[in-house]
Amino acid sequence: MLSEKMLKALNEQLNREIYSAYLYFAMAAYFDDLNLEGFASWMKAQAEEEWGHALRFYNYIYDRNGRVELSEIPQPPKEWKSPSDAFRASYEHEQFISKCINELAALAEEEKDYSTRAFLEWFINEQVEEEASVKKVLDKLRLVKDSPQGIFMLDKELSVRVPKLPTLLMQGE
Repeated sequence: MLSEKMLKALNEQLNREIYSAYLYFAMAAYFDDLNLEGFASWMKAQAEEEWGHALRFYNYIYDRNGRVELSEIPQPPKEWKSPSDAFRASYEHEQFISKCINELAALAEEEKDYSTRAFLEWFINEQVEEEASVKKVLDKLRLVKDSPQGIFMLDKELSVRVPKLPTLLMQGE
């Protein structure tokens, strides 16, 4: 059984993960507006992944006999100055999520809640991958310095990462 403090913290993280998905869908919309379909596809896949993270928290809370409490999700930004600016915002967001996951792990240790600490291990490792994935794109954007040719080439490269949800996400049907 989860302590009240741990339950509250897990619910807060669940809601952060939902916001993360919302943020990445907003970034996908930004890139779709720029006709950068590869960038948009990358962000849609990222949004889907974040939704999966939220579902892991949701299921874990119920597995531990807790109660999920959803809170209002703030509206994410809808405009960025450039593709680089959007990926910089994504990188900063992933760093924030990493910090939150680490704080959750510390709380689980403090509470001697070893089941939750074990559950969070996957997220700790996942955040290393999340940050590295975004940073890789951000580094490439720094190299091309938002040049149209570089953006075009990177857009084609990013189109390889596609959401696993039905093609409705990709086709807008």
